[in-house]
Amino acid sequence: MPTQPLYGKSALVTGGAKRIGRAIALALAKAGADVAITYRTSHQEAALTASEIEALGYRAMAVECDVRSEPSARQAVAAVAAQFGRLDLLVNNAAVFDSAALEQLSLEQWDTVFETNTRGPFLVAREAIHHLRASHGRIVNIGSLGGIHAWAGHAHYCASKAALHMLTQAMAKAFAPAVSVNCVAPGWIEFEPPGWIEPIDVDKSPSDAARRFAARTPMQRNGTAEDVAQAVLFFATGPSFVTGQILAVDGGLGLG
Repeated sequence: MPTQPLYGKSALVTGGAKRIGRAIALALAKAGADVAITYRTSHQEAALTASEIEALGYRAMAVECDVRSEPSARQAVAAVAAQFGRLDLLVNNAAVFDSAALEQLSLEQWDTVFETNTRGPFLVAREAIHHLRASHGRIVNIGSLGGIHAWAGHAHYCASKAALHMLTQAMAKAFAPAVSVNCVAPGWIEFEPPGWIEPIDVDKSPSDAARRFAARTPMQRNGTAEDVAQAVLFFATGPSFVTGQILAVDGGLGLG
């Protein structure tokens, strides 16, 4: 309906086939947007998410894309813009998580995390900015509480997300005034089946980690993908004057 805040607009969600990306894609469609998602290996999940978007009455598109690759990012953005005729919102969600003791961390592990979590958002945003400027659109990056607070067993992940937070602020200055750029930084997010957490505490079973982090969180529960999606929706539909912000969606866990 025209009263929906994103009616007539289009969005691209990288890594939108499942989990947080899927929740974001569906939330944007429920707000009225046509939604494209990218996937790398999750073809079946991407097709299912696209069909769920279409069932809501909006156009959907699932595009195979390796966000680490310049040609792949360029082709994906071009395909989405051609299909929808415009691009109003980019959500850089695609990411990888890894655990390793810092003194045992290999160069390959370091590079693998950074090339997806930091290079990927840079490449996709760079390819999309021409379309976003034309529509006075928005970018929402998905960071992490780990980019704000250090996790000893995940140094490369934390560093990659901290870099994404700074990239968000640099983009906000570089792309203003036409495009606003913000970042949602989730804390510990629990998925189905109950007790499965991402990122997972490598020293605990999923159910133990779930209980431990819920107990440490002032809101007395772990986050959900829908919590993250609603924060993205705020940046997608709220005042465009809000830019360069890092919003922790963690139930207060980061307060210590």
